[in-house]
Amino acid sequence: MSETKVNERLSALRSVSQVVTAQSLLEGGGFPVRRPFPTASLSLIDPFLLLDHLGPVDWARGEAIGAPDHPHRGFETVTYLLAGRMQHRDSAGNQGNLEPGDVQWMTAGSGVVHSELPHPEFLASGGVLHGFQIWVNLPAEKKMMTPRYQDIPSARIPTSRSANDKVQVKVIAGEALGSKAVIDTVVPITYLHFTIQPGGRHVQELHDDQNAFIYVFGGELLAGAEETIVVEGQAALFGSGSGVPLAVHGDAEGPVEVLLLAGSPLNEPVARRGPFVMNSEEEIDQAFTDYRHGLLG
Repeated sequence: MSETKVNERLSALRSVSQVVTAQSLLEGGGFPVRRPFPTASLSLIDPFLLLDHLGPVDWARGEAIGAPDHPHRGFETVTYLLAGRMQHRDSAGNQGNLEPGDVQWMTAGSGVVHSELPHPEFLASGGVLHGFQIWVNLPAEKKMMTPRYQDIPSARIPTSRSANDKVQVKVIAGEALGSKAVIDTVVPITYLHFTIQPGGRHVQELHDDQNAFIYVFGGELLAGAEETIVVEGQAALFGSGSGVPLAVHGDAEGPVEVLLLAGSPLNEPVARRGPFVMNSEEEIDQAFTDYRHGLLG
């Protein structure tokens, strides 16, 4: 490769612009999460509104906690379960189960009232609950769309490996290592779960206009063009470019687990209060009024 081509390639690699340590708090009925955003220092990463790392927590028999009935309007919730069993229900009679590796993609749109609770059998037996939930904003013209669910079992989520077997990826949304997601997204995004072995390297290609970040939930990652160290419980935001470099030291004690998310910003006003995300405070007030009158779901 010529020197010019090498320089062009290096200039296209994204650098880490900010590293954020997740805050610990209780959500729903009182279950522990780690949240890199929204916080006082980082409100959102357009079009992403929230990332919650649920657990891992080892529940004793009869003690597991979830999120009882609550409303949403104006965005999507994406739940990715790594361990445990969950069950969701809503006011329209929809229900489904989440097993390890499964994804539930709920487009709240005009509004639903739903619950996310431990599966009765998991509640009775106890065990480890571990997973993630992200919120993806909807553009103004889609905020009042008809709600929908996509329950994707683990077996249907594409998984690929690098030629040297050091990088594995589960493709929840977008494309990576030759595999394309099966989930239909309203806002085009990338959502990837990488497991990178010691000595593994990968450059994830993205559109230049997309905002991108990672969240490390196991091990120590070398992120970006300068190989910034990002450790468990930290998120890293990237600057401009087309490639996101991810690497792990050859002498690392074990693999690194990391989520990579990217999406084109909506660049629209964001009004958010509790479970509702709209474009104006007037629309938020209307959402609360509709909820009080039983018009959601």
